Amino acid sequence: MYPKIILDLIENLKKLPGIGEKTAERLALNLTSWDNDDLMLFGSNLLSLKQQIKYCKNCGLLTDKDTCDICQNKQRNQELLMIVEDSKDVYAIEKTNTYQGLYHILGGLIDFSRGIEPKDLNIDTLENRLNMVHEIVIATNGTVEGELTAQYLKSILKDKNISITRLAYGLPVGTELKYADQLTLIKAVENRQKY
Repeated sequence: MYPKIILDLIENLKKLPGIGEKTAERLALNLTSWDNDDLMLFGSNLLSLKQQIKYCKNCGLLTDKDTCDICQNKQRNQELLMIVEDSKDVYAIEKTNTYQGLYHILGGLIDFSRGIEPKDLNIDTLENRLNMVHEIVIATNGTVEGELTAQYLKSILKDKNISITRLAYGLPVGTELKYADQLTLIKAVENRQKY
């Protein structure tokens, strides 16, 4: 019943997390009421996203520079490194204003059922960052894949002269960091334990 362009847009919007058929339909129909300038700006921003966004050469965080603002900030604790799954986890932790160290983004978690092995993650570059680090906080999710990845990281870091901690289990098992509330994340960072 809809024109093909609206049907195509609905299909595109359904690819976004948490967007089902009805929400995609509402969003697509809402976009038809936008004025041309707003639509052109929206389209331009979508195109720029792929053209301008890249990964920080140090930590792997999404950025529009070669080195992200966090890695460039010399006020941050250079001896503390938190390892997370993806950029969304960094943004969630940063909103708590409790962690002042650096990050290392893996770009995923080990998941043999989906064919994701340690070699597929951003682990090789981690070795180059350990010179000044005295503590590593493993902050992978409390899922099976997160625990498997944490165990793997612990095994490859065990011979280093670095304290390894894990976020406290204030986070419910099965929860992803990006969906946890700020208070839960604050407590998890503050109560991290030796791993």
